[in-house]
Amino acid sequence: MLVIIDDREIVTSGYTSRFDSEGVSSAGFCPEDFREWVATVAETDLGAVEAFLLGDCKDRQTYPRMIRERSRAPVIAMNETPSLEQTLDLFAAGVDDVVRKPIHVREILARVSAIRRRHEDEAQSIELGELRVFFDGRDPELKGNVLVLPRRERRILEYLVNNRGRRVSKAQIFNAIYGIFDENVEENVVESHISKLRKKLRRQLGYDPINSVRYLGYRLDGTI
Repeated sequence: MLVIIDDREIVTSGYTSRFDSEGVSSAGFCPEDFREWVATVAETDLGAVEAFLLGDCKDRQTYPRMIRERSRAPVIAMNETPSLEQTLDLFAAGVDDVVRKPIHVREILARVSAIRRRHEDEAQSIELGELRVFFDGRDPELKGNVLVLPRRERRILEYLVNNRGRRVSKAQIFNAIYGIFDENVEENVVESHISKLRKKLRRQLGYDPINSVRYLGYRLDGTI
């Protein structure tokens, strides 16, 4: 999930709509609401945030430090006019990147991935035996062939791969894929997506690589 902070509701709603069209969950905040939210939100919910996008708001140089007190997710500032002084001030305040609007959401996602790779030494793709999973929007490859997946199933597979060897709950998957503010989708939809994903993987592999335990959640085998 991505979080957008901006004074203007038309900006936050515009970005959330465009991210949704890419199958990426997001949430928009006005500065006042964001300050309260980031100070009080539960750690498990905050862990679902992949990046913060900092738009036009008063005293925005104070926001990176505020975010860093609770999260290590990338912070990207979005400028509407070119200003070297403003850009330098934002980097000094602790943002990870500064971009010029208008910017396509796909470029934002690519920049988030690049920042995460630098911070976490995260590969652009991960190979687990016969499975190769990408983190740039491409479908995974299985036994050298592209495995075409709907966006939600692909995002779930990416999440399981990033957490391979660890058991993750249905709520954690839901928060990462749909966001913690989507009240229009039931959490049980995760079970449906995972069921379809498991069938496709089982059909190709001959076995189910996703281990599930009732009430405890799901875990992807370390090797496939």
